[in-house]
Amino acid sequence: MPGLLCGVDIGGTKCSIALIDVEDGKILDKIYTCAHVEEGEKGMVDMIAGHVKELLQRNQVKQSDLPAIGVGCAGHIRHKDGVINTNSNLEGFKNYPLREVMQSHFDIPVILDNDANAQAFGEFKFGAGQGYEDMIFVTISTGIGAGIVINGKLYRGMTGTAGEFGHTIVEPESELVCTCGNRGCIMALACGMALPYMFEKKLKEGIETKIKMPPNFDISKINGQTLKKGLDMDDPLSKAVISDSAYYVGIGLYNLFQTLNPPLIVLGGGLTNWGEFYLEKIRETFYELARDMIFDPIKITLSDIIGEAGVIGAAALSLE
Repeated sequence: MPGLLCGVDIGGTKCSIALIDVEDGKILDKIYTCAHVEEGEKGMVDMIAGHVKELLQRNQVKQSDLPAIGVGCAGHIRHKDGVINTNSNLEGFKNYPLREVMQSHFDIPVILDNDANAQAFGEFKFGAGQGYEDMIFVTISTGIGAGIVINGKLYRGMTGTAGEFGHTIVEPESELVCTCGNRGCIMALACGMALPYMFEKKLKEGIETKIKMPPNFDISKINGQTLKKGLDMDDPLSKAVISDSAYYVGIGLYNLFQTLNPPLIVLGGGLTNWGEFYLEKIRETFYELARDMIFDPIKITLSDIIGEAGVIGAAALSLE
């Protein structure tokens, strides 16, 4: 069956495996699981490989029908060696040869890259990046990362870890320590992992909330969906937390603009479901900082393939 791509998106809370149409990037069939986080390193890879084979079998696709299997995974990844150096979102996976272990299950090539790189390339090929030669994709979800496309190709840097946007520092005196060990990383201040802390802090500051909280309410369960519901009901506390997240992301985008001067920055990931309120707060901070230093138009927009950018991007890796 010609014209198909296969992608695997391994995230900190979910894993998606999908078959993609090579012409338009549309998903033809998909398997979704959260059970991978309960597995060890090899157990997780074995389980994912089994899901890939299940997907191919039920769609009557042979491995030889595919150019490769693209895998996007969170973490610092040495692309040329197919090794995860470190991973903040999954237990273990330190200096783990994921590509080699995954490759042992298949007769066709396995391509491994950072999930943000994969999403960036998917957006470049099939989404908001179409028509551009240079762009940056920023994913804002459980963690935060970025993928950089220059002259139509992913820029990975010396080790393969270029674009680790989440570990750029915007508040060095912050009391929040990132999973990398540093204080004040954007990932510590603005991603899904930071939301319970930010919510509790605003609550202690006396900001009122319309969110019902019984006596045994577990603030650690606060997530992006909780705050989206709060945003929809015009909840002051939810809007304050979202505004703070947007403020730090806006600072980060300004730094990217000054460093790489891209014509396009695309935002994706679960927290972008906060929509226009969030996007406008990000833009507001960005333009306040950039002032009259923008000499040519720069577009900051949301992903065209929101919710599926990870697995579509992983599949697109075989087209690079």
